[in-house]
Amino acid sequence: MKLKIYALLALFTATIYSAQQKKTEKVKFNQELATSLGADQYGMKAYTIVMLTTGSTKIDDKAKMSELMKGHMSNIGKLADEGKIVVAGPFLEQNKENYRGMFIFNTKSKEEAEQWVKTDPAVQAGVFSYEIFPWYGSAALPLYLKHHEEIAKENP
Repeated sequence: MKLKIYALLALFTATIYSAQQKKTEKVKFNQELATSLGADQYGMKAYTIVMLTTGSTKIDDKAKMSELMKGHMSNIGKLADEGKIVVAGPFLEQNKENYRGMFIFNTKSKEEAEQWVKTDPAVQAGVFSYEIFPWYGSAALPLYLKHHEEIAKENP
C-alpha cells in the first residue's frame, strides 16, 4: 500500500514538474510560418479595420431586412473563405458612435478594404455605413479562422 502511495506521489510530482517545464520553455521561432503570414520582426503586420455604423436607410419590411442580413452573412463567409476578412462580428450593445460591427481585413490598403466592404448587400442598401482605420496586430490572427468551424455547432 505504501509503495502504491509513493508511486502515485512520484507520478504526480513528475507530471507537475513536466507541466511546469513545458510552461517555461520558450517557443522556437518559426521563420517559415512568420514569412507565410507576412510577419515583421515583432510577429506583427498591418491590417485595415472597418467599423460598420448605422446607415442612412431604415428598412421596416422584415422580409427585406432578413434577406439583406442573409446576404450580409453570406458575403462575410465568402470574404473569409477568400482570406480577405480575418475577423468579423457585431457589437453586443449600442454605443454613442452607432458602431454596429467590425471587420478586420487582411490588407493594409484602405482602398482595397473599401472595395471589399462595398460588396456587402447591407452596405449597398445603406443599412450600414462604415469608417476605415489602419491597424497593426499579430500576423497570426488569421490562423484562428481554421479552427472556428471546429467549435461552432451552428452557422448564423
